[in-house]
Amino acid sequence: MTAIVINGIVIFLLYFPSWHDNLVLDLLDHAFIFIFLIEALVKIRDLGWKAYIKENWNRFDFALVVLSLPSIFVYFFPFTDASSLLLLRLFRLVRLVRFISFIPHMDEILEGLGRAIRSSVFVLLALFFLNFLLAIFTCHFYGKLAPELFGDPIQSLYSIFQMFTVEGWNEIPATVSENMKASAEGSTYTSEWLMRLYFVMIVLIGGIFGMSLANAVFVDEMTIDNNRVLEGEVRELRAELRELKEFLVKREEEK
Repeated sequence: MTAIVINGIVIFLLYFPSWHDNLVLDLLDHAFIFIFLIEALVKIRDLGWKAYIKENWNRFDFALVVLSLPSIFVYFFPFTDASSLLLLRLFRLVRLVRFISFIPHMDEILEGLGRAIRSSVFVLLALFFLNFLLAIFTCHFYGKLAPELFGDPIQSLYSIFQMFTVEGWNEIPATVSENMKASAEGSTYTSEWLMRLYFVMIVLIGGIFGMSLANAVFVDEMTIDNNRVLEGEVRELRAELRELKEFLVKREEEK
């Protein structure tokens, strides 16, 4: 773990412009490839290939080491553009994910996360189709007035998604309003009022209701384990109360 952290720090420092071509850091960065490779080879020798590859973390580490190996070729072969090979060293940063194994109850957290993602799929699909539908409508109505925002369906999808996240909810209608006033047709009170009402409805439906629903489903599924624990404790308490009640009834009958 120490080597993973140090390697992460070295890669972090290499992306500062002043240290980008630092030979010491660069050599140290590539030395870690051999350290991780030797670590994998030692484990394979001790455990055997089948036992080694059977463990998920070992498969994860081995795949990252193999993906990082081509980045050392820059020292042995001339490349006009080595940036694509050096990019492979970033795969080693993914090894920092191993720190999640130290988080208490990580298995339960991951199980809850998977359940939350599965439950949120249909809500997210509904939001996507709503985004798609509104993007086409907005592209039709305001594509010519604000081509930088709604000039084509892709731009329109992104702009509507921005409004779903309540980002630019005021700037986007203001831009459309300014373009309406500067257009040849100009703008009327009614047309500007309808335009603003239209974008307010987008924010309300997609941004406030839709995104809130997605968050609610996600959080509910993440915390359902806690609810199950509480429900189990309540059931046990009820069972104990029934037993106590039966015991008291028996004592009364005996008297």
